Amino acid sequence: MKLNLQGRPAYAYTGGKRFDATLPVVVFIHGALHDHSVWTLLARYFAHHGRGVLAVDLPGHGRSAGPALDDVEALGDWINALLDTAGVTADRAVSLVGHSMGSLIALEAAARRPARIARLAMVGTAWPMKVSDALLATSRERPRAAMAMVNAFSHATTAGKPSYPGPGAWLHGGNLALMERMQDGYGERGNLFEHDFLVCDRYQGAPQAAATLTAAGVRTELILGAKDAMTPPKAAKQLAELLGARVQTLPAGHSLMTEAPEGMLNALKAALG
Repeated sequence: MKLNLQGRPAYAYTGGKRFDATLPVVVFIHGALHDHSVWTLLARYFAHHGRGVLAVDLPGHGRSAGPALDDVEALGDWINALLDTAGVTADRAVSLVGHSMGSLIALEAAARRPARIARLAMVGTAWPMKVSDALLATSRERPRAAMAMVNAFSHATTAGKPSYPGPGAWLHGGNLALMERMQDGYGERGNLFEHDFLVCDRYQGAPQAAATLTAAGVRTELILGAKDAMTPPKAAKQLAELLGARVQTLPAGHSLMTEAPEGMLNALKAALG
């Protein structure tokens, strides 16, 4: 689905079904150096089970025009503007699902328009989502090396389970290729890898956002990977307490959608009701 958002092209994958803004809506928000494709299985399931699905490409990623936005707050506003542009009215129930960087964007987007939010699911998340000085320096000076580091940290296994993305699919190779494509696609506009990790590192708004959502009675769920080396479950404890969130933990690393596809789908079905 192509949209004209704030004068720039924006793209959202609709799960193989035409988007219907009168249905309960689910918005999927990807993480750093990713795009909508990380949500394919989940987006297709919900689109074929009575939901209107928008799996977005954030600005500067995939098919959405740049430049990339500078902080979580601006990206939260962008998500709400996308919903408005797609014709989702204030009385429609919207669920936001975000992975890693995208989980912070989902949190902020929900807090800025809590009356429209039915559910919030934060996947592979933590707060603060600090990035080590060493990784930030490597991302700035040697982004290819930093991508290889992050790719290794993001996976607890090497191959996909039989269901998705396919028997024996090389998870490390597929994820690294996606990251490289996002970085190369950004081109002369700058270093998208460093940009995305700085967006995560600088975000300080979680306590205020959590207070807004708990006051509004928004139900929040954290879905975490037990073997996650990027955002380990212990790093999400403060966030879970701030939100009063239920926590589900899956036998996976940071890349939950490909490492634990059935578990991730079942966890999200439970989270969204």
